[in-house]
Amino acid sequence: MKYSIRTLCAVMCLGASALAQAEVAVIANPGAAKAPNQAEVSNIFLGKDKSMKGVDHKDWTPTKDAFYTSVTSKNESQLKSYWSGLVFTGKGQPPPTVGGDAEVIAKVAAEADAIGYVDAASVNDSVKVLFTIP
Repeated sequence: MKYSIRTLCAVMCLGASALAQAEVAVIANPGAAKAPNQAEVSNIFLGKDKSMKGVDHKDWTPTKDAFYTSVTSKNESQLKSYWSGLVFTGKGQPPPTVGGDAEVIAKVAAEADAIGYVDAASVNDSVKVLFTIP
């Protein structure tokens, strides 16, 4: 019995690590006038570039963590601190947030100048993938 419990735990851990390492797709509206690179996407989501509208996830998820860590080099507390300073001084507002991948895809698909990020497995043909983050 102990052997089967250990095996089950090992399988569950492997599955959880596979979920945590899912690819993140940075997406844009198919009609977007420009296709920003990773540095430009960072600037859009940090409010430094207003050429496109970022669409962010409401909750801090593994997808959001992978995106911000890879693209902006900021973790959750650093990002909160960053935006708190900008909001307090009146120099900026964070991107609007939505509930999850389906909502991000719907908003990006509906707005010509929108950009967002989702789990790569969620992407459909209503948006175009700019690049992926492993």
